Amino acid sequence: MAAVSAAFVRFASLKPGSWSNQTNGVTSGVKFVTIGTSKLSLLSLRYSRFRVHCAAKPETVNKVIDIVKKQLALSDDTSLTPESKFSSLGADSLDTVEIVMCLEEEFDISVDEDNSQNITTVQDAADLIEKLVLQKAEAA
Repeated sequence: MAAVSAAFVRFASLKPGSWSNQTNGVTSGVKFVTIGTSKLSLLSLRYSRFRVHCAAKPETVNKVIDIVKKQLALSDDTSLTPESKFSSLGADSLDTVEIVMCLEEEFDISVDEDNSQNITTVQDAADLIEKLVLQKAEAA
């Protein structure tokens, strides 16, 4: 496992007025991002868009944890965190599908197949739920 410490972050090629506040994050017209120290550049990435979003609300994470515990028949004293992986809890692909179905019912959302395949942790599920609930509210 590698760790990177950065002394500075530099954003270049910003378009004036390109920052737009959104409920789920900030979007910009960043073209080039450099993270490094003043003497040595550690990492340079090129992006057409740079997006920062907040993690899901604690209430959403707790509901997901409760549903995962119920679906996987885990005891109440089993400790789950947002980083808990379904596979490390003993879930197979069918269990994951059942978890997603329960989440859809609980939050009154619809998760398409592409998104459901990207859910591997409690945090992934909670973030997706927040996104879908927001999209549903904006469409209404």
